[in-house]
Parts: sequence; structure tokens; C-alpha cells
Amino acid sequence: MSLLEAIRSALSAIGANALRSALTMLGIIIGVAAVIAMVAIGSGARERVDSQIKSLGANLAIIQAGNVTQGGVRLGAGASSTLTDEDAKAVAAEVEDVVASASVITTRAQAVYAGTNWSTTITATDLDFFTAREWGLAEGRLFEPEELRRGEIVAIIGQTVARNLFGDSDPLGQMFRIRNVPFKVIGVMAGKGQSALGQDQDDVIFVPLDTGRRRIVGRNYARDRSVQTIMVKFASEQAINPGIEQTRALLRQRHRLTEDQEDDFIVRNLTEIANTATAAASTLSWLLAAVAGVSLLVGGIGIMNIMLVSVTERTREIGLRLAVGARQRDVLSQFLIEATTLATIGGAVGIALGVGAATAIARFAGWPFVISPQTILVAVGVSGLIGVFFGFYPARQAARLDPIEALRRE
Repeated sequence: MSLLEAIRSALSAIGANALRSALTMLGIIIGVAAVIAMVAIGSGARERVDSQIKSLGANLAIIQAGNVTQGGVRLGAGASSTLTDEDAKAVAAEVEDVVASASVITTRAQAVYAGTNWSTTITATDLDFFTAREWGLAEGRLFEPEELRRGEIVAIIGQTVARNLFGDSDPLGQMFRIRNVPFKVIGVMAGKGQSALGQDQDDVIFVPLDTGRRRIVGRNYARDRSVQTIMVKFASEQAINPGIEQTRALLRQRHRLTEDQEDDFIVRNLTEIANTATAAASTLSWLLAAVAGVSLLVGGIGIMNIMLVSVTERTREIGLRLAVGARQRDVLSQFLIEATTLATIGGAVGIALGVGAATAIARFAGWPFVISPQTILVAVGVSGLIGVFFGFYPARQAARLDPIEALRRE
């Protein structure tokens, strides 16, 4: 029997019991649809986590004020104010592979424009911040070095602030107040969206570092030139860990810490945090796919069961084929093709349902989803393999029937 004849015979046998064939394929349909939907949603969630973390900037380390002890009392992380913008300059000058080292002070304040006001985050920083965060402008310009040096009262605003404070009007060149200090808008940042923690990164106003210290945050920061955070960007991911060690040694030396004293600062590697979050999302995606894959196993068992029933029902037909000269491999290939065809058709229908389910879930829940061609190809391949694997035993049973015994059976 040629392959074409075997396929034609298999399709004829499937069509002769259309309802039973449809019910047999149902397990494969549900399994493939569940796998496609779960992988699509899981991949979308992983990409969303990746994009949120990457929006912070690549190859970043964050140095924050650490613990300080007063009178035997440990005041906890962030209590010290030993970090200064001179530390940031020293890191940029003395640590290898540093692309940018930005001093940062943040606070919250009310911004007022005409009859509108908006509570937002005020970030006092320098030009290295925008390099470190890989954050560009939508319109306008960044601070000029002379404005930073003199502490000019100019500001760059985020998209959320522009929308809520200025509405439809053009914010460039407009004057607004922060704590009764008038600021002029010189730029509007490009949109960044939400961070990995769900915070709106566009809800921010940037002002020159010295301006923020003297005019908004308060005298304590202005007196000793201290900063809350130093944001360090390295040239590559491989340079981060060695760079962090050099930075730690440099800051301990600058802060005159002895060997028995703990760091008065905290260094966090954002790339490690990003990799951990991505790995967790990837693991969750594959876990969901594995759980959904159980349905494929159930569907395969259903195919084996129906094919065994089919062999029993068609014993006389098999005996007749063998008696008139059909070889065992002809019978074996016929039943294998039937099982594989059932599984493949079920897989194709399952793919369509899976794509539809992923789209519906994503729209209803507001989740992203990603369906790659590789996932669809794997689903089709797995469906075919299930047909071969679970169809082989019934096909082998059919091929090994004794023609005489088979013809005698009622």
C-alpha cells in the first residue's frame, strides 16, 4: 500500500466514525489549546517584566546611604548621609568601565501652575542621570552645564506631570512653582511607563542638583553636599561585579572606614535583580505549560483507547487485508497514520483555539501575550508525536493478527 493510499484509507476510517473521532480529538484539542494559551500569556508576562526592568537602564548599580549607629543604636539603612556628589565624581574618575555616575536626591512636593496643582516626585540630579537611565527627551532640551553649576531654577518634566499640570497646552517655556519657588520648563521627557514595582516613572520633575538641595530639599543636603543615591552605569554586564568591588573599596577609603567597621552605604546590582525576575517569570511560564501539557497526555491515552477499540471492530477487515497479500507493515502504517492524523487535526484545531483563548484572556485581563512561530511548530510536532507514540501499540496489535483467526472472528 502506498503512502497516499494509506492516508486516504485512514481519512475514510476517521470519517466513518466522525463523532467518535471528534470526541477522541477533544483531549488533544484541549491540551494543545491550553499549552498555547499558557505559553503565550507566560511569554508576554516575561517580556513585560523584561521591558519594565530594562526601562530602569542597562548595566546599572545603585549606591544608597547605609546604616549608621548613634549611642549604640543602629538607625537602619538610609539613616546615614555620608554619600556626596564628590563620591560620584570619584567613582566616575577612578573605577574602570564606568559610563556615567549620577548624584540623585528625591523628594515629593506639590507643583502648581495657574489654577492647577499636582503632587509628584522631585528629582534633583545632573546630566549623568539621563545617560545612566538611557532616557531621552520628547521635546525641549536637557540642563546645560552652566545651569547645573549656577543652580538655575529650570526643570524638565515627565509625561504624567505635563498631562496633569499643563493639560493640552505646550509646557515648554511655562513657569510653575514648587514650594513657592518658580521654575521654568525647558524640556519634556519621553515616556518610560511603569517600573517593575508598578510605579509611574513619568510622574517626575527633574531639577539641577544644587537647585534641589538649596531650594526644595533643605539645608542639610546643601551644607555637606550629601546625596541620597549614586547611580552608576557600567560599559557592559561583565564589568558590573568587578566595578562594584572597586567602588566599594573606593568609598570605604574615602569615608575612612576601618576594617572592623561595616559599610555606611549599600550597593545594589540592578542587573542581577533583572535576571532574577526574568528567570522567575520564565520558570512560571514553563510551569504553566507543563501543567497544561498533562491534558496532552490524557488526550494521547484517549487516542490509544479508541484505536484499540477500532482494531477490535475491524478485525475481519484486517484479516481480509492480510489474506489478500497485505504485509504487516502495511497494516501497521495504516493504523499509525490514522492515529497521527487524529492527533494532528486535533493539534491544528487546538492551536486555533489556543490563540483565540490567549487573545481573549489578554484583552479581558489587560495582560500582554506573545505567540511565536516556534511555539506553533512545536505544538504541531508534539501532536504528531503523540499520535505515533500512543498509536503504535494498537497498530502493532493489528499488524500481528493471524489472518485465519481474524477472518473467523464474528
